[in-house]
Amino acid sequence: MRIIARSTLRQFWEIHPDAEQPLKTWYDEVSRAEWTSPTDIKITYRNASIIANNRVVFNIKGNKYRLIVHVRYDINIVFIRFVGTHSEYDNVDAATI
Repeated sequence: MRIIARSTLRQFWEIHPDAEQPLKTWYDEVSRAEWTSPTDIKITYRNASIIANNRVVFNIKGNKYRLIVHVRYDINIVFIRFVGTHSEYDNVDAATI
């Protein structure tokens, strides 16, 4: 999958250094993935939440952080929509962000 935009992850881990390695691992795994449906995501990420509008919520660093992406299965692109702490996550609508 092509991931847009890694810079969002980098900006986050510069503020939260403990998230750097988990986010890099997620990025590497997803960039090698070939997802054609939400089922493909659940095979690798059992704890990922599949929500409306092709959004997926990933738990990062033992659920300390949340990552929301929008997946375009038809063109193999994952758009990073949000990365943040739980309290920041509570203030967004994951289905529309």
